Amino acid sequence: MAALALTVGVLALQGDFAEHISVFRQLGASAHEVRTADELLRADGLVIPGGESTTIAKLLDIYGLRETIVAYGASGRAVWGTCAGMILLARDLIEDLPIPLGMMDMVVQRNAFGRQVQSFETDLDVTGVEGGLLHAVFIRAPRVCEIGPDVQVLSKLEDGSAVAVRQGNLLATAFHPELTLDDRLHRYFLELVDAAVRS
Repeated sequence: MAALALTVGVLALQGDFAEHISVFRQLGASAHEVRTADELLRADGLVIPGGESTTIAKLLDIYGLRETIVAYGASGRAVWGTCAGMILLARDLIEDLPIPLGMMDMVVQRNAFGRQVQSFETDLDVTGVEGGLLHAVFIRAPRVCEIGPDVQVLSKLEDGSAVAVRQGNLLATAFHPELTLDDRLHRYFLELVDAAVRS
């Protein structure tokens, strides 16, 4: 993988976008904040980071980015949503709000494991990520309740909750890989970005 040739955009309307950018740069990829359509279209792949999903959804509409992001993913470019990003990528939510982007064929439940005080950490086996278990940080995390036939579950908790899924060029994780020292999921996403660019 030629990470130096790849550019990742990280949606920077709200949430922990700076942490993602730092990891990608440490891996040798170019990474920049995305707040406009032009900034998005300069990127080979997009990350929608963790944060407050309702706030991010409102800002997507204020900044006029909703349709642009949907079209970007539909064009085959790689998109990764973490925590709030997973919520926004969903086709439907258990809750009424926010209105998701409808990009992945899945139904997601917000705050599925409780409020901030119920945040937790655990080790996960993630399909496609080699090197043993991956330490995962869950903060007011969502979970996937239903998936369509084209969605692959990459990881589950012991209770069966799906917390990492992929649908072609689209990736979603309920946890925060950018908050650990393990960069393997960022490497995995760069591989998706590289494959999408080459296709």
